[in-house]
Amino acid sequence: MENLNLAIKEKKFDVILEYAKVFHGHICPYLALGIRSSLIAMEELSVNRLGLEESVDESILAIVETNSCFADGVQVTTGCTFGNNSLIFLDTGKTALTLVKRGNWEGVRVYVDAEKLKDYYPPGAIELFEKVIKRREGTPEEKRKLSKLWEETGRKFLYLPKEIFEVKKVKVSPIEQAPIFESVRCSRCGELVMAPKAVYINGKPFCKVCAGKEILGVIGRGIVELEEVKL
Repeated sequence: MENLNLAIKEKKFDVILEYAKVFHGHICPYLALGIRSSLIAMEELSVNRLGLEESVDESILAIVETNSCFADGVQVTTGCTFGNNSLIFLDTGKTALTLVKRGNWEGVRVYVDAEKLKDYYPPGAIELFEKVIKRREGTPEEKRKLSKLWEETGRKFLYLPKEIFEVKKVKVSPIEQAPIFESVRCSRCGELVMAPKAVYINGKPFCKVCAGKEILGVIGRGIVELEEVKL
């Protein structure tokens, strides 16, 4: 496979999509939308994909407003990931990306309106998606058919006209860089935990699981409180 950074600079959409497929597991419309939105934002902001220095310094931040396939397209294309602390998740439920420069906090927000995309789907694709994915009722044959249609649609979405997207320049409030925390050992399970995440009972540190505290987690519907976490 060709170099990803070079493919982004040369706008070789299909090469970028192949990298995203390896990362995400399959090709689908919203994975492609994440790629296309990222390329638009990167061009508007005049930035490249994060390299070594930029990822360490968190000099470019990607703010996504959905934890759908769209977010994986953004991570692959921008290099802003959950693990390098350059990806921020706002749980608004909107298909939107804001790319911002740390320091001057100037950014570009790209929003995708699903209503504008209906004419770009093949006939019957949305109905098949409703049955196979939303209602979990599809036969093996229907699943294979949807996979093929979804990949075809994803490849088409890579070339959507820029006018389909709502693009605007924004100013983002400063966001702290990821701090480095010391660890303390849970008095019950014995595992290390970031000090600020520890719960102190009678002066002793406990992890939230052992302390029986509610834990925030990201699942399919977004950020939720998980009342019982059995790990």
